[in-house]
Amino acid sequence: MPERDDLGKFDAFVELIARLRAPDGCPWDREQTHQSLRENLLSETYEVLEALDSGEAAALREELGDLLLQIVLHAQIAKDDGEFEISDVVRGIATKIISRHPHVFGDATADTAAQVMANWEKLKKAEKPHRESVLEGVPKAMPALAYAYEISRRAVRVGFEWPDFEGVIAKLAEEVREIAEADGREEKEREFGDLLFTLVNVARWQDIDAEAALRQANEKFYTRFAYMEALCRQRGLDFPALSFEEKDALWEEAKEGTRE
Repeated sequence: MPERDDLGKFDAFVELIARLRAPDGCPWDREQTHQSLRENLLSETYEVLEALDSGEAAALREELGDLLLQIVLHAQIAKDDGEFEISDVVRGIATKIISRHPHVFGDATADTAAQVMANWEKLKKAEKPHRESVLEGVPKAMPALAYAYEISRRAVRVGFEWPDFEGVIAKLAEEVREIAEADGREEKEREFGDLLFTLVNVARWQDIDAEAALRQANEKFYTRFAYMEALCRQRGLDFPALSFEEKDALWEEAKEGTRE
């Protein structure tokens, strides 16, 4: 086991994970595969996002550590299988960063973030000429809102964009009208999807993370609804039996009671 003074060193952490995977290490860690750890990786990623939303530095530090564990464990599994090791992962991303930042590490120039992103797309295209679309490479297993944001952002990088925000709002109004006029479940579902996609673009224009915004709205609803339930318990009320007007009054009370 690494010395306690070395526990803050990356190499020591890699050795620690290798020890867990050793023949005389942890039975659970030795049994893991890339596939068996898929859900763990996803779960830890979401916990990092939750820590980011909380704004608590200590929580973020802890969750980044849990995510790093997953990364190093996957790399150790690959090393044990003779595929690659963590140094290859680090070397690969370092090489990519250098090649994608010629304005920092080379002779190119980029004075704005927009120029950086435009150059980034050109460099990616040159590195991966086999790709027929700039949208290729976006993981389709991503949450739908995040996927919508990423593919629309990539389209914008090559100039497919509304000329102004008013155009986005006009498109949003059009999609609202179309879902109201849709006939049948399948058509309504298609139009609802179009509406959500346009809302993601509204968020993008306003520099809003749609996924984070929806998580915040979910949390706000959860807090207010739980507050209503608590009020009912305190007052001996049966929430399902209340009228709409009574529930709406409780909702307004919950809004006031949970206001920051």
